[in-house]
Amino acid sequence: MIDRHLFELAGANAITRRLAVLEVLQAFLIIGQALSLSAVLTKLWQGHAIDWLLLLSFALCFAGRQGLDWLRGIWLDKYSGQVTEELRQKLLTKVFNEGQALVQKQGTGSLITMALDGIDEVRNYIKLVFSKVLTMMAVPVFVFVCMLFLNWQSALILLVMYPLIVLFMIILGYAAQARAEAQFGNFQRLSNNFIDSLRGIDTLKYFGLSKRYAKSIFKTSENFRKKTMSVLKVAMLSTFALDFFTTLSIAIVAVYLGFGLMNGTVQLFPALGILILAPEYFLPIRNFANDFHATLNGKNAFHRINDLLKMPKEKAAEIDLTSWQADDELELKDLNFEYADGPEIGPVSVKVKGYQKIGIVGMSGSGKSTLINLLAGFLTPNAEQIRVQGHTADTMNIPAWHKQLIYIPQHPYVFTATLRENIAFYTPEASEAEIKEAIHVVGLDDLLAELPKGLDTMIGQGKRVLSGGQVQRIALARAFLDQERRVMIFDEPTAHLDIETEIDLKERMLPLMEKHLVLFATHRLHWLRQMDYILVMDHGKLVEQGTFDDLTKKNGYFVKLTQEMRGESDAR
Repeated sequence: MIDRHLFELAGANAITRRLAVLEVLQAFLIIGQALSLSAVLTKLWQGHAIDWLLLLSFALCFAGRQGLDWLRGIWLDKYSGQVTEELRQKLLTKVFNEGQALVQKQGTGSLITMALDGIDEVRNYIKLVFSKVLTMMAVPVFVFVCMLFLNWQSALILLVMYPLIVLFMIILGYAAQARAEAQFGNFQRLSNNFIDSLRGIDTLKYFGLSKRYAKSIFKTSENFRKKTMSVLKVAMLSTFALDFFTTLSIAIVAVYLGFGLMNGTVQLFPALGILILAPEYFLPIRNFANDFHATLNGKNAFHRINDLLKMPKEKAAEIDLTSWQADDELELKDLNFEYADGPEIGPVSVKVKGYQKIGIVGMSGSGKSTLINLLAGFLTPNAEQIRVQGHTADTMNIPAWHKQLIYIPQHPYVFTATLRENIAFYTPEASEAEIKEAIHVVGLDDLLAELPKGLDTMIGQGKRVLSGGQVQRIALARAFLDQERRVMIFDEPTAHLDIETEIDLKERMLPLMEKHLVLFATHRLHWLRQMDYILVMDHGKLVEQGTFDDLTKKNGYFVKLTQEMRGESDAR
């Protein structure tokens, strides 16, 4: 349950010292509460009147305990909030700095889970660990010492039972931990599967696979449910065992004290004191054990986030590239990449020069997106020889290369901000006239006219709902405003649009591609007439390359591909 890195966090020592003082005070208040109540009851049993001073002492001790609990909660809420916000910022900064390279490795769903639910789990984990561990370390010790003075035989009985409870808790805890860790991995896979399903739902419907894939999603979620129930069974078993042994221990002591009272060997005051303190003696370890299962996800998330933060940055090549010009060249020789648990891509050998539009075509799963990610520098090849602008490199993860890229994926991101801020995100110095010109060029005039506050209308998540075509146009408007970058990379930007919207967008996009090196991955063949050169992918291999006319005359795989995709077989 306890990760040692937890106590290496900033401010951990300070909060630990402050909480330790509170726990010692709480231990004395527990003892005071028990002894004052025992004294009041003993005097009443003996026929005396209520001792209001002792009763007031009991009330003050009780109120003091509640006050300390409240203060501890305030401190832990503040500290855990600060720590988790710092963790979230570090995680988001790493994702921002490494971008697609990290997303490709970890999965979108997994990173979203870590940044949202995972951080919340860590916050709860920090609060519980700092609270429960220190309570368990302080309170039982002081309570046990007090019980030794009251009745050392009863105190020894409780002391003997304590290690047995700890032993059973460890055995069952390890069993639950192993299952919970496996289930945490299943949850991450389920998250990635869910996000990928949402992203690809249009494509699945297009190929008539949505119902078949729905069965796969149901099977995955049902398997997750069954394994979750298995974890809960172990958790409930450990809770039952803990409650059973603590109840048994107190019962044994109660029987012993009862016989002592009947025999006259034990006085009422110490007997009552022991019986009131015994539950308090076991309460910290019971709370610790009950929260053990609640904090396993927090521990796993904390460990996972730390691993992500410590992951080495994707290998980068420090090459001084200039802005892409008409006579610049990019050459790939035997470019190769293999996923850890997936197919191999390559070898890919191709040479492009200057301002060309390079189409990358193939069926879904043929390797188009992977090749795009390699060319963009989001993935590092396994075997390669790359020459760009006369420089040799072993990866396209080159900061100077990224500075001249315009990357438009299938689902561009719309920030929760105004339309003006979204379009001018990469060029904040753009004037209003330039922004409106970009809006006109990409065909967003109707949207602008509909917005109640014009350019200052908030859009994005939870705000103005946008269609897929409008989102793509906003991404194109950003590209239009940025006149400095001369390399455009498109990863199936119109895959989820209807054909009418796509044709309209196509007319807007083609002029923006002039005087740019364009790398355009698509499975829509009507784009290919406008490409200067075409790369044809199949099962991770570059099977053909050439101009549209050359590939058509060759009558090879490219022609077969156009025939299989009859919906766009005219390739006009």
